[in-house]
Amino acid sequence: MKYYSTNNPNHKVDLKEAVIKGLAPDQGLYMPEKIPVLGLDFFSNIHKLSFKEIGYKVISALFSEDLSQEQIKTLVDHTLDFDAPVVPVEQDVFTLELFHGPTLAFKDFGARFCSKLMSMLQDKGAIKVLVATSGDTGSAVANGFLGVEGVEVVILYPSGKVSELQEKQFTTLGKNIHAIEIKGVFDDCQKMVKEAFLDPELNSQLLLTSANSINIARWIPQCLYYFYAYSKLPKGSKKLVFSVPSGNFGNLAAGILAERMGLPIDMFIAATNVNKVVPDYLSGQEFTPKPSIQTISNSMDVGNPSNFYRLLALFGGDEEKLKEKVQGCFYSDESTNEAMVKVKTETGYTMDPHGAVAYLGLKAFMDKQPGNYQGVFLETAHPGKFRSTVEDALGEVLVLPERLAAFMQGEKKVTVMENDYEQFKKYLLG
Repeated sequence: MKYYSTNNPNHKVDLKEAVIKGLAPDQGLYMPEKIPVLGLDFFSNIHKLSFKEIGYKVISALFSEDLSQEQIKTLVDHTLDFDAPVVPVEQDVFTLELFHGPTLAFKDFGARFCSKLMSMLQDKGAIKVLVATSGDTGSAVANGFLGVEGVEVVILYPSGKVSELQEKQFTTLGKNIHAIEIKGVFDDCQKMVKEAFLDPELNSQLLLTSANSINIARWIPQCLYYFYAYSKLPKGSKKLVFSVPSGNFGNLAAGILAERMGLPIDMFIAATNVNKVVPDYLSGQEFTPKPSIQTISNSMDVGNPSNFYRLLALFGGDEEKLKEKVQGCFYSDESTNEAMVKVKTETGYTMDPHGAVAYLGLKAFMDKQPGNYQGVFLETAHPGKFRSTVEDALGEVLVLPERLAAFMQGEKKVTVMENDYEQFKKYLLG
């Protein structure tokens, strides 16, 4: 299969170039030139299939022209090495828990797939993987690529704007993982990474790639847990809505990819904090990137979401069709805290701040459609990754899983840098 740039559909490359390069030369994001639609027999039997069996079918439909069945099985087995349970929270309201992987965040799925696929496709020289993170991407990619031969990972993150636990998960590993603390915001980090990919001098000397969700190898596998969630939901006549906490919008775009492949999802909610560029667009305004604002749901503190253009591409550039399928909403820190308290008090379930935003969006939508929908909100990270925020809201102490507690013992190793591309370039060349 060929992959085209969202900035120029006539620019097409093969799978290897799309994965290894990450970003198109015109700064566009790569998209598959055709989206396969899975048959009715698959969906009628999906409830009987395991997570990995679903993964084999979906990834085979997408990659069988480029990878052998043995490679596909290896990829899926490596990626889906942990569960993503669907947990009932209220009547007709479920959460999809995506935090049961190595770093307890949803990005473990994409990072593991990406690292394994890169190692399959790369056959010469060492790769430098550049990553900008607002939180969980850094930890997932760092742990996904830790010790992978022939790959160095450089992670840029905004100083003081990720949780302590998130920071520990990618600054304490050493080996082939390098962390740079930028005196700026996430959008500054993302801009520096994009500049590096487009720098002729850098690219003549280094083999650069990305493991952010701008890379299709990070983005596409995220569609798998939407299929799996559907397989675990109660069968019935009600319509289905997914509410997705959204920052760079790769997760939501992956859900829509699943829907385009035939998964019967009737509506998506793009739930954000006050960084509401996309909800504003969905309500009729122009898409206008803005400086990001710091919130307690920091992984969504993104003012210029890269995957917005994937959302458009999935609907063939038809803005009206996109707006028919996706509704936007945004919530303040105060509302987010109130939601965490309400759900804990009434149901006993503990949400993280991002899941709380998604819960609010889901409930607002379902309250306008009483009895017509069953809904799923995504819990994208373990509450313990935002321990102080959750503890302050709930007034109780969280017990960290052993894996998280172990990260807190590590020694932070980081390079502190101004928001200066030339300084970053010199670091890479050094």
